[in-house]
Amino acid sequence: MSTASTQLPEGRYGRSADERADHKLKIVGGILAVALLALFGYFAYHYVVQNKISGEVITFKASDDVVKVHLEVRKDADATGYCTVRSQAADGSEVGRADFRFTGHDTRIDKVVTLRTTALGTTAELLGCHAD
Repeated sequence: MSTASTQLPEGRYGRSADERADHKLKIVGGILAVALLALFGYFAYHYVVQNKISGEVITFKASDDVVKVHLEVRKDADATGYCTVRSQAADGSEVGRADFRFTGHDTRIDKVVTLRTTALGTTAELLGCHAD
């Protein structure tokens, strides 16, 4: 005796429930991917375009209780704000942190700032610059 097949003939009754569910998941996944990409683009645009002040550490010189940091700051002519600098000891503990204000109409500022420390600082790190 032969056993009867439990599968439906192909193409006769449309897609199966699994195929319909797979199609819906692909649509939902595509929509979520597009939304995530748009959100990423929004934040990237605002981070790059809206940042009116940027800076970098050129050099630094450490002594017992101070670190002299040479900062180069680039900003819009009408922007005012501050940059945050920190220093760490050899073991990684933070020994100093301070904010330095930058005002005026210059678009490029080279300045040596003095960061007071509680112990010998071995690094000088620019944590970021922020517009007011």
